[in-house]
Amino acid sequence: MSMITDKSQFNEMQSQWSNFSYEELACQHCGSMNLSEEFLIALQELRSAYGKPMKITSGYRCPDHEIEKRKPNGPGTHCEPGAIDVAVSGEDAWNLIDIASSHRWGGIGVNTPSFVHLDRRKSNKTVWKY
Repeated sequence: MSMITDKSQFNEMQSQWSNFSYEELACQHCGSMNLSEEFLIALQELRSAYGKPMKITSGYRCPDHEIEKRKPNGPGTHCEPGAIDVAVSGEDAWNLIDIASSHRWGGIGVNTPSFVHLDRRKSNKTVWKY
């Protein structure tokens, strides 16, 4: 599977992730994207299983994004292999976390009550709170 790195490429294949736009998933710092087709398909599968809109508050982040630059061990999962933060709380958060864990999302971070972080790490699966 290929990497999606620009808006035209994203839009050309958008039928595979029809509930999401380039703008909501691109880096808020520079507008770039570097997400795998596999990540985007998994994101759409998660959205379909969840059955509700997902308000993405952060998607891809370039290594120069201010949040990534502050991390002591270098850029995190929002750079690679891909991550999202979803504005969700209460029972909806519980349902999203339950579905994400059953769909092999390996990193789950909970910031009660405002958002849930979900990433596609394949090793060192973990859950944490902010």
